[in-house]
Amino acid sequence: MAVAWAPKAYKGCSTILGLRGCSSSSSHSVAASPPMLACVPASQPPHPTGVQKLQAFVSRSQRLFVLTGAGISTESGIPDYRSEGVGLYARTDRRPVQHVEFIRSARARQRYWARNFVGWPQFSSHQPNVAHRALQNWENHGRIHWLLTQNVDALHAKAGNQRLTELHGCTHRVICLSCGDRTSRHDLQERFMALNPTWKAETLGVAPDGDVLLTDAEVLSFCVPPCDKCGGPLKPDVTFFGDTVSKEKVDFVYERLAESDSVLVVGSSLQVYSAYKFALAARDRKQPIAIVNIGPTRADPFASLKLNSRCGELLPLIVMN
Repeated sequence: MAVAWAPKAYKGCSTILGLRGCSSSSSHSVAASPPMLACVPASQPPHPTGVQKLQAFVSRSQRLFVLTGAGISTESGIPDYRSEGVGLYARTDRRPVQHVEFIRSARARQRYWARNFVGWPQFSSHQPNVAHRALQNWENHGRIHWLLTQNVDALHAKAGNQRLTELHGCTHRVICLSCGDRTSRHDLQERFMALNPTWKAETLGVAPDGDVLLTDAEVLSFCVPPCDKCGGPLKPDVTFFGDTVSKEKVDFVYERLAESDSVLVVGSSLQVYSAYKFALAARDRKQPIAIVNIGPTRADPFASLKLNSRCGELLPLIVMN
């Protein structure tokens, strides 16, 4: 069995594309100190009874399917969109780029890449937190059959998870809309710098996908390079809002889910249907579902266990045996 879903053009996150910081052997080390938690919703510390219940759930699972969302990465300092009070939707009127707009408009692509260029150094520097490391430890012990993440931040890959599918892609990769060639986002950053040696912009804050806010005047003077191979337009290798996940990838994940005996949802409200449908499939297969998430989720009505705790406080407490 392959250890990671990927289109035929590449396998994995770092072996072919040379991505920096996408494997456990990378020069980027896992953050040793606690990250800033300003973008994490308030919650009570894990209750001992809840810890015991999750321990029992994980211990009974021999082929655990884990689904993670933005709530696991907020503890690495990456804000999410939907968290009550602290998510970007609650704090600002900013919305992510739409797929159709990006595809149809050269101006939209210029605006996106200018903003992403500014936000990339900070966004790409984020490191896995203790919750990511806990899941990687579970995989090392053979407990995780597959890990599906909604996140595009590469933090699971940086932590060393290999039995991994990035449902919505990864911002550390870039794809050509014309020929489909995939390259490293790090390499594109160097091309941006070469084309814009005197370009400057200032911004405040970085979105969950690395986006920032810039003025129209700043954007208009930013130069975007085309694909090296065919001259086509470039897009981050992620599923933008309004786009759909490929059938090939969805079918692959369904196969891994069918091979599993239980499901653990970590840091996701499951508001995005592309993720929620896997929880529905698990319900229909009568697979037990446990959820660790601050706030309600769409799967709460049929979950076997729901814990409103920070991922980084709860997951490291689970002992592998």
